[in-house]
Amino acid sequence: MSTTYMQTTAQAEHKWHLVDAKGKVLGQLATEIATWLIGKHKPTYTPHIDAGDFVVVINANDIVVTGTKAEKKMYYDHSSFPGGIRGRSFTKVQSAQTGEVLTRAVYNMVQKNRLRAARMGRLKVYGGAEHPHQSQFSS
Repeated sequence: MSTTYMQTTAQAEHKWHLVDAKGKVLGQLATEIATWLIGKHKPTYTPHIDAGDFVVVINANDIVVTGTKAEKKMYYDHSSFPGGIRGRSFTKVQSAQTGEVLTRAVYNMVQKNRLRAARMGRLKVYGGAEHPHQSQFSS
C-alpha cells in the first residue's frame, strides 16, 4: 500500500526568482508570479503548507496591457462611507504608485485563505531595475 506524500513546514524551501517585467503583459505575468508564490510549480506542492518561493519583480512601471485596457480598465476603492467609491484608470494607477497594478493582480490570483498574507509578503515589486535583493541571487 502506497501513501500520499504530504510536505511539512520544516521541509519547505523558499527559492528566489527574478522577473523583468519590461514589455510583459500584466495578466500573464501575474499568473506566473502567483504560481511561484503558492508553490504549485513544485512536485512537493501541498495545499495547506506555505512552501512557495520569493519573487522579485523589476521594471514594474513598464508593464503593458492589451487592447484598450490602458484607458478603460478601472481600479475601484471604497472608503466604507456612503458615496465613498473612487475609480481610477490603469494609466493613473500605474503612474501614481509603483507596482500597484501588478500587486493587485497577483493578490486576486492567490487563494483567499490564511496563507495569503505570508505569500504576498514574499512578493517584492520595484519600478526600476535596481533592487536590494542582489545577494539572494549570487549563489
